[in-house]
Amino acid sequence: MFQVPPPTRFDLNFSLFGFSVRISPFFWVLAIFLGASSFNLERIAIWVAVIFVSILIHELGHSLMMRRYDIDSFIVLYHFGGLAVPLSARRMSLGWLQQIAISLAGPFAGFFFVGIVIGIVELAGGLVFTNPMFGFLPVPMAYLFSAGDLVNEAIATIVWVNVFWGILNLLPVFPLDGGRVSQQIFMRFDRWNGLRNALWLSVVTGALLAIVGYVYFNSLYMAFMFGLLAVQSYQMIQGGVGPRF
Repeated sequence: MFQVPPPTRFDLNFSLFGFSVRISPFFWVLAIFLGASSFNLERIAIWVAVIFVSILIHELGHSLMMRRYDIDSFIVLYHFGGLAVPLSARRMSLGWLQQIAISLAGPFAGFFFVGIVIGIVELAGGLVFTNPMFGFLPVPMAYLFSAGDLVNEAIATIVWVNVFWGILNLLPVFPLDGGRVSQQIFMRFDRWNGLRNALWLSVVTGALLAIVGYVYFNSLYMAFMFGLLAVQSYQMIQGGVGPRF
């Protein structure tokens, strides 16, 4: 599922900050699908642009942190989001804290992006406030009085995509960033059973998120995505990861 897709002649290729970036045509299909809840072409265009920029920033976070540890990488955006792919096996030799730093760099790059947008709105004299997500998690929101509805919708979409998806990405579901963090922590304190325990946590968390996505958010995509990740983690366990006791 999270494998590098083969290149096609329809890919968009460019370089950013010294990293090669390849965008599969199916990435645009995903972006349009996620924005298709509205039949307004302008709003769909906003969704596509925000998803593109947000996922690219997320993967740049991973790649920049890998560069910090002298690991070259390239970025692929495809139908399941994005990947920052190391060009050598050097990452496998890094310590657990370095591995966690690389995993956390992606979602925190998105949070930093939101902070910049919120700061620009504040400097421009807009309204900045917090709105509780799930009834308890304060999420920053912003409204720019001098801008039109589409600009403010773009701001709200940037916040939603980077904060909500960033939080989901930090939950312990393998192979998302939170799942990789939990794997490193479990294996740090139990090298024999750690990976297996992390995968069981991924199974339970992924299944719960699939139910929440369908029931609470009415999102078939979220239900499918996390349900598939839960099944994938279970298959890895059944495939003989770690001891069976």
